[in-house]
Amino acid sequence: MLTKIRLGISACLLGEKVRFDGGHKLDRFITETLGKFVEFVQVCPEVECGLGIPREAMHLAAAPDGPRLVTVRTQADHTERMLAYARKRVVELEQENLCGFIFKSDSPSSGMERVKIYSGKGMAAKTGVGLFAQEFMQHFPLLPVEEEGRLHDPGLRENFLERLFSLKRWRDTLALGPKPGHLVDFHTRHKLLIMSHSPKHYTLLGKLVAQIKGIPLPKLYEQYQTQLMEALKIKTTIKKNVNVLLHVMGYFKKNLSPAEKEELLEVIDEFHKGYIPLIVPVTLLNHYVRKYEQSYLKDQYYLHPHPIELKLRNHV
Repeated sequence: MLTKIRLGISACLLGEKVRFDGGHKLDRFITETLGKFVEFVQVCPEVECGLGIPREAMHLAAAPDGPRLVTVRTQADHTERMLAYARKRVVELEQENLCGFIFKSDSPSSGMERVKIYSGKGMAAKTGVGLFAQEFMQHFPLLPVEEEGRLHDPGLRENFLERLFSLKRWRDTLALGPKPGHLVDFHTRHKLLIMSHSPKHYTLLGKLVAQIKGIPLPKLYEQYQTQLMEALKIKTTIKKNVNVLLHVMGYFKKNLSPAEKEELLEVIDEFHKGYIPLIVPVTLLNHYVRKYEQSYLKDQYYLHPHPIELKLRNHV
């Protein structure tokens, strides 16, 4: 990659003492592991909209026209202040070239989902979205977004970061200028990665690229980007990965010895049964790519979609 990934983030997750009680929610995976590969653009909606540190705690309160952002003790309503700020801030963030955003979970301003909405009658309903997060996601519908809490789930973390690195590669391709060859090269390198997420989109994107001479390039690029991000948002499964692994194995039908073929099939089967992580068959396939000088597979991002230091395919 030519430059680091630009990633928006709730400031408290970086250790900034901006929470209502003057504290922070430092996340060391984000700062120490992911931080090696990204450049953070920090945002704290409460502070940036003019609320102080410390400040009275707030929550979302049920109302006929939608949840209101009110303080817990005095019931001061900051909804309009927050919405006005959010609408202005997302426009400013257009200039930051963000590839995604990590929100603070459960926050009435920044929670991505399942934020508590209080009605004063019994248990709070976990059906809300933070006011700033909602405005951001509506303004940037294709950008990968996640919460720090959900990133503790290996599958969700892998899906988010795979989208993040793929979008950065797409942005780097856009920076080269709109040329048919650039789009074809990007699609060729990402074919198997797309297949592992959505065989349906794999077919759709293939057909779209095949029309490269019949659609104006700006429109083609726009359609491709939309379908690409829709495809990668769909989570991979063991079944879909097995399909791709066997597809990759087909490229070596003239190379593998009977013993190598048997070993590879055994490893894929063990992955299929959930005994070993995806990194095991992928590592073996990468070995064969080098051994047999398979140039097409060498360029496939499915076999190396993100830095190995992130250890994203090591879970069972």
